[in-house]
Amino acid sequence: MANEYKLLTPGPLTTTRTVKEEMLFDHCTWDEDYQQITQKIRRQLLELAHCNADDYTVVLMQGSGTFGVESVLTSVIGKDEKVLLCTNGAYGDRQVKICEHAGIAYTQYAEPYDRIPSAERVAEYLDADPSITHVSMIHSETTSGLLNDIQAVAAVAKKHGCTFMVDAMSSFGGVDIPVADWGIDFLVSSANKCIQGVPGFSFIICNKAKLEASKGKARSLSLDLWDQWNTLEKANGKWRYTSPTHVVLAFSKALDEMFAEGGIPARSARYALNNHLLIARMKALGFRVFLADHQGPIITTFLYPEGTQFDFHDMYEFIKERGYAIYPGKLTDEETFRLGNIGEIYTDDIEKVTELLALYMGERGLLAPATGLDSVPAAIAAMDAAGAPILAAAPAGVKLVA
Repeated sequence: MANEYKLLTPGPLTTTRTVKEEMLFDHCTWDEDYQQITQKIRRQLLELAHCNADDYTVVLMQGSGTFGVESVLTSVIGKDEKVLLCTNGAYGDRQVKICEHAGIAYTQYAEPYDRIPSAERVAEYLDADPSITHVSMIHSETTSGLLNDIQAVAAVAKKHGCTFMVDAMSSFGGVDIPVADWGIDFLVSSANKCIQGVPGFSFIICNKAKLEASKGKARSLSLDLWDQWNTLEKANGKWRYTSPTHVVLAFSKALDEMFAEGGIPARSARYALNNHLLIARMKALGFRVFLADHQGPIITTFLYPEGTQFDFHDMYEFIKERGYAIYPGKLTDEETFRLGNIGEIYTDDIEKVTELLALYMGERGLLAPATGLDSVPAAIAAMDAAGAPILAAAPAGVKLVA
């Protein structure tokens, strides 16, 4: 049952064997023990979000992360209301598609994929258009790996009396987000991201008052956020419709393992260490990062070295055959690929995959043009030298190997 390769992606990602083993058991959705697992998950997610149960609640929603995002957009924004969509990547653009498809009134504030939406510009949009009632943006935009400043935008949204919604799909659990303190009203994430579960449902951390005010606004039966919450509350953890039982069991185990690791502080430190080491070693191989600023710790976009011609599919297959799956680029005007470092990934994995990349470059005649080095051992030595200070400065207690 061992994995043939590890996933260096922003989710789905590599999970522990113990998380996988939870899915060997079958549960009935009406079973009280199973419903208590749902309630446990909801309590633990509130704890991770730094929220109290008097003011916030958690709704679990069947489907991928996009189902959760669509549930919020189509349930919370009424027919006489309007949302400002702050976008700088494909996942912000996806919110535009959701709004267009559902007939939701919106204004798009778009930045290039390498720049963050500024709180100042958001304020200008809200000042110019008093009909805007909601503001929505992505936290970790995995198109590029950029981390947006949701705290600053949240403050502006609150000042203007707007409901603030965040897609924290690939960041929640890997980056600390004090949801209540920052004034986030709805935060969406997914089971198969930084908490290291498997795909099958999303979860929404909701301001109770805002959620209660959304009753009757939903444009969808299945994605009705208020009704989903109402059933979970009244039936003590029973989902409205058939829930992904095996995925829920795996997620509960993943949450327990996260707390055992040390919670968000420990996991965030491990991911950040992975990311810093990855960037240092890749630079030694001649790969520049796409982003000049606001690089997040989840996934990194790399440009092909100048003066070389890469065949991504060829590189992908070479590395996959040797134990790792990487990610294609998502930019339309740059030759790029992406490497994620979340999930059950440690610094020894970062060292191994970059060594494989050096080996690939050596075999394809790309090493000398990219680095000026004439051998794979010399390239590995250069990467080791670049990464040594980062490993030496690693916080105490951060695991370096699985």
